[in-house]
Amino acid sequence: MSELAASVIGALRERGLSLATAESLTGGLMCAELTAVPGASTVIRGGVVSYATQVKVQVLGVDQLLVDQHGAVDPEVARQMALGAATALSADIGLSCTGVAGPDPQDGHGPGLVYVAIWLSSGEGEVIELHLTGSREHIRSATVEAALDLVLAHLGS
Repeated sequence: MSELAASVIGALRERGLSLATAESLTGGLMCAELTAVPGASTVIRGGVVSYATQVKVQVLGVDQLLVDQHGAVDPEVARQMALGAATALSADIGLSCTGVAGPDPQDGHGPGLVYVAIWLSSGEGEVIELHLTGSREHIRSATVEAALDLVLAHLGS
C-alpha cells in the first residue's frame, strides 16, 4: 500500500494541494500510511482520529441530530467528517472514513459496512459505500486503500 500512498503524496504535491484526514474505524491508519512517505509533510496537514462519536460532533462539526437519528455509520456522517477535517486543519482536501471493522455490529450495522468520503475546496466531493469482508485488520487496511484510491480518482491520477 505504500506505493499507493506515495502516488497520493506525489499527486498532491504536483497540484499544490494539502490534505487532512478524519478517521474512525481505521484509528489513524490512513494518516499513518500517508505520513510514512518521505516528504509527506509538504502536503499532509494532519488527521483527527474520531473514534468516539462525540469527537465527530465536537471536533469535526458533525451534526448531533444526524448522529442521533442515524448513528455514526452513515454516508452523511462521512461527508461531514471530511468537510470537518478540511476545515479544522485548513486543508484543500478532507478525507474521511466511518464504519464497522468488527468483530461486533455497531449502530445496527454488521462488520464490513464502511463509508469513505472526500471533500475538496472546490465544493465537490463524493461518498462511497463499501461492503468488505475478512478480519478486522483486513477491513481496516481495505478501507485505507479505498480512501487513497478515491483521492487519486478525484485528482485525475
